[in-house]
Amino acid sequence: MRESNPYLQRFSPRLLLALALFVLLTPLATRAQVVAFGASNVAGKGVYPNQAWPAVLEGMLKAKGYNVHVINAGISGDTTSHMLQRVDSAVPNGTKIVILDEGGGYFNNAKSDIPKEKGKADMDAIRAKLRARGITIVPMLATTIPTTYKQADHIHLTPAGHQLMANDLLPKVVAALGKTKS
Repeated sequence: MRESNPYLQRFSPRLLLALALFVLLTPLATRAQVVAFGASNVAGKGVYPNQAWPAVLEGMLKAKGYNVHVINAGISGDTTSHMLQRVDSAVPNGTKIVILDEGGGYFNNAKSDIPKEKGKADMDAIRAKLRARGITIVPMLATTIPTTYKQADHIHLTPAGHQLMANDLLPKVVAALGKTKS
């Protein structure tokens, strides 16, 4: 017959479960949440997921000592109207920063016959929703990347273009995170 551990007899199973959950979930609770939100140059169309700028940026932030997770909420072909529809579900509670694709949705709007005024109104509504939740917005615009860093279509970034975008965004995201490295 096996003897039970006298130290564990002092604790109820519920208390042990609560303690285990606390230990497992505490690192997640202190992690800064960053969401990259937009269209195909956020999603990483034409490159491997680890080459897309959200993954590259996360690695750069971690190398600087930040405990962050950058969620890639990019969808290739997304319009500003669809971005507005999905912003609440794509940006989870606890998000501190959204890196907002300021251009991809507009390009896709043109292909979908969505007027520029509608795109502007959609983007204004997205920003308003994020600000109402206390989320800091860092703008991202792939058109700032030279054509030599774009794929043959002259729209989507190459792996080197994604690296360049991550380099450009790094100081902006660090400033938004502040000194909390957790």
